[in-house]
Amino acid sequence: MSFIVQPTAPSRPNRCQLFGPGSRPGIFEKMAASAADVINLDLEDSVAPDDKPQARSNIVQAIGDIDWGRKCLSVRINGLDTPYWYRDVVDLLEQASERLDQIMIPKVGRAADVYAVDALVTAAESASGRTKRISLEVIIESAAGIAHVEEIASSSPRLQAMSLGAADFAASMGMQTTGIGGTQENYYMIHDGKKHWSDPWHWAQAAIVAACRAHGVLPVDGPFGDFSDDEGFVAQARRSATLGMVGKWAIHPRQVSLANEVFTPSEDQVSEAREILDAMEQARKEGSGATVYKGRLVDIASIRQAEVIVQQAAVITETQTS
Repeated sequence: MSFIVQPTAPSRPNRCQLFGPGSRPGIFEKMAASAADVINLDLEDSVAPDDKPQARSNIVQAIGDIDWGRKCLSVRINGLDTPYWYRDVVDLLEQASERLDQIMIPKVGRAADVYAVDALVTAAESASGRTKRISLEVIIESAAGIAHVEEIASSSPRLQAMSLGAADFAASMGMQTTGIGGTQENYYMIHDGKKHWSDPWHWAQAAIVAACRAHGVLPVDGPFGDFSDDEGFVAQARRSATLGMVGKWAIHPRQVSLANEVFTPSEDQVSEAREILDAMEQARKEGSGATVYKGRLVDIASIRQAEVIVQQAAVITETQTS
């Protein structure tokens, strides 16, 4: 292992990020009452251009007026290629209460994009006398973003999370699909005369996870477009969790409980992880670096795997009970 220690990602629940357009303030209270760990109030794709000023005002007002509990409260600003984003940042930092936790930057293509937002946030924080430091989340949704994913992951000390935006990513890559996430009808192999569908997002997710873990950032899976397909959502979420992602977006309230279930370690998983840690501790006392647990070899690497599960469960439990 490198002598440079891999930094630890932020210790916060991030199983589900629930999105809602800023142009629909009537749903904000319901979002606040949901079981999502992160609330993303949107100023970008879900808001029509003519509605953006009012949506911005709605969000600024709601940040201070609504009880968001212990949720991470985030706002997705408009892209840096639009005339809206700078006003999004300035109004949020100068007019909204300090309850705001995070700004989400869409369509990030390189580290310089994050630097631009970071610089404006820093100046606005200083000018308005804010004491709470705003964190950042970025969305990888272009060929440029995935090509520069590692430099983006290391671009700012404010950066806490990174998501995959499947729809715009597919368009940027020229993929022949209109689906948002999930398996795709034409992405299959033939074996013994039968079709077997692969995951076209796997490689991009793995690249995001690697970049995030190398730089102490939370990797998050993005949207699953067919909110009537619970089985498909859960399958996608389980693949993401297996790869190392910590959560998934919800574009409909019914997806919140599904994401929470997948990204919350089960009692059996936590129990087994603790048993592995206990077995390895006993092996250490006996002067051994490995032991056998339920018929399989476990060693130092197994400790690290088990610790991830136990720590995830601890963070979730702490938030729910405090």
